[in-house]
Amino acid sequence: MAQKQKAILAGANFNNKHHFSDSMKELFYLADACDIEVVGAITQKLQREDTVYYMGKGKIQEVLSLLDQNDAAMVIFNDELSPSQIRNLEAVLQCRIIDRTVLILDIFAQRAKTREAKLQVEIAKLQYMLPRLIGLRASLSRQGGGAGLRNRGFGETKLELDRRKILDKISRLHRELEKLVVQRQSQRKKREKTQIPVVALVGYTNSGKSTIMNAMIDLYHSSDDKQVFVKDMLFATLETSVRHIKFPDNKSFLLTDTVGFISKLPHQLIKAFRSTLEEVTEADMMIHVVDYSNPNYEQQIEVTKATLKELGADNIPIIYAYNKIDLVDGEILDIERDCVYISAKNKAGIYQLTNAIRQKIFTHYINCELLIPYDKGNIVSYLKDNANIKSAAYNSDGILISMECREADYKRYQGYVN
Repeated sequence: MAQKQKAILAGANFNNKHHFSDSMKELFYLADACDIEVVGAITQKLQREDTVYYMGKGKIQEVLSLLDQNDAAMVIFNDELSPSQIRNLEAVLQCRIIDRTVLILDIFAQRAKTREAKLQVEIAKLQYMLPRLIGLRASLSRQGGGAGLRNRGFGETKLELDRRKILDKISRLHRELEKLVVQRQSQRKKREKTQIPVVALVGYTNSGKSTIMNAMIDLYHSSDDKQVFVKDMLFATLETSVRHIKFPDNKSFLLTDTVGFISKLPHQLIKAFRSTLEEVTEADMMIHVVDYSNPNYEQQIEVTKATLKELGADNIPIIYAYNKIDLVDGEILDIERDCVYISAKNKAGIYQLTNAIRQKIFTHYINCELLIPYDKGNIVSYLKDNANIKSAAYNSDGILISMECREADYKRYQGYVN
């Protein structure tokens, strides 16, 4: 087994921010997700960022001492560093310098499975690298592994690319990605024609979005071949999954599972994944999934809200699903509007969640009676699959159907209204 790389965490708390300690704890988990062993941490309170070293020069000397004491060869900083900061830090510390953005990009690179996700991550990595190319050329060569964490991605192969070659590669990847985006848009237009409502699962990474999707699939489908990947780790889901959820009364909606958000999510990733996240912006409503067991859940809610606003998806109707209540001590009082308290893992509260969804998205339904001629069996078959038929009577003129259906279907078959 390869020995884990040892690293020191370094973070500056600018203007005494309340959630700084949570941010550092999250940095630890990000490092752990990249299989890095954290052996120490240095923090400092500052009014503003030091443009030369990010932290004060005295603190950087403390980092140097900590590196020597723990035989570490890497320092991970809690914010995105400028090219000059990386260059200056490497000159003093003589080790690999990683920032929070690189950690997140590396995790995305590991998790990406589909061609679209891989293209998006590669574009984000190159966009991060581009302004740092000149300042990092010497240091990357010395590191051998590049600004990334393995001998790939940011590594030595990228050193052979000058600025023009990187720009050309970004353009080429964008063109390839655009073809996949057109396919996605075409699929979305087909879904829009069916007028089936779309509900998007959004929220902080590892809050349980995919688990909720699987719980709904379990409740309303007998087959397990539509399950989505679930694992207790950061950014388990990078690909947008869409599943058709159909209730016993034939009312249905499309449920989409999207990439999770995180504090200080690199803008390169938001930009690269914008085509995927368009699924959120065009949804009829959102389920904002919250890890209620996380002590920092309120801050995570604010991060998700800010990201949704950046995407232009902050005006879509929303339900808050406070998840993982099985891990919360004490009584939970369900008193807020548009909130449901659930344990997706145990399927507790899923029916309450689906009822809340029903109340919000199935508003354009009409109760009516249609008299369908006997030679129009295709219409009857369609209505059996897509409407809630309450009764059917056979008489001399045809089948008299009493039902609840979508307004679009009512207009489509208005000529048969009894």
